[in-house]
Amino acid sequence: MEQGKVYPLFEKLVQREVKEQKLGQHARVIWFTGLPCSGKTTLALALEKELFARGYLCQVLDGDNVRCGINNNLGFSNADRLENIRRIAEISKLFLSAGVITINAFVSPTNEIRDLARGIIGDENFIEIFLNPTLDACEHRDVKGMYKKARAGQIADFTGINAPFEIPEHPSLEIHTDTENIETSLQHILDNIIPIISLKK
Repeated sequence: MEQGKVYPLFEKLVQREVKEQKLGQHARVIWFTGLPCSGKTTLALALEKELFARGYLCQVLDGDNVRCGINNNLGFSNADRLENIRRIAEISKLFLSAGVITINAFVSPTNEIRDLARGIIGDENFIEIFLNPTLDACEHRDVKGMYKKARAGQIADFTGINAPFEIPEHPSLEIHTDTENIETSLQHILDNIIPIISLKK
C-alpha cells in the first residue's frame, strides 16, 4: 500500500469522530520513551488502570505483548528496531481509527525512530512522554541484570551502555522517575493528558 493514500474501504468504515463520541474520548497515542528500566511499562500500566477506572478505553503496547507476537521475527539491529517501531506505529494508527487511546512503552532510543512513529501516527495524535531518571537509577532497578550483562560484554547493542539513547528534542512531558514516586509521576501525566483526551461532561 502506498503511504498516505486513502483506500475505498477506509471511507466506508464508521468514522473515528463518531466512535470517539460513542466512547466519550479523543483517541491519542501516548508514547513513553526512555532508557531500559526507566519506568515505562510500570507507568503505562498504572495509567491504563487509572484511565479505565475513569471510563476511558485504552490499550497498552510494550515489548512483552508485541515482540512475542506480531514482531517475534525481529532482532535488535538498527533496521529491526526501525521495523519494530514502524509496525507498532501502524497498529497504534488502527487503534486511533477505532477511537481507542493507545499507551505505548518502548525504549525507542533515537530521534529517527521516534520521528518515524510520529510521522505515521500524526503529530496531532502523538503525546511523547520522556522518562528521564539517571543511568545509575536505571541500573539499580534492573532486577533482570541486563545492564550488568551489557557492561560485561554479554549483550551487544544494549541501549545506554553500548548503544546510544538520544534525548528527545521536544517531548510533550518529561518525568524524572528517580526523584518522583509512581503516584506523583502518574498525577503529572494525568494533569497533562486528561484535558486532551476528555469528551466527558
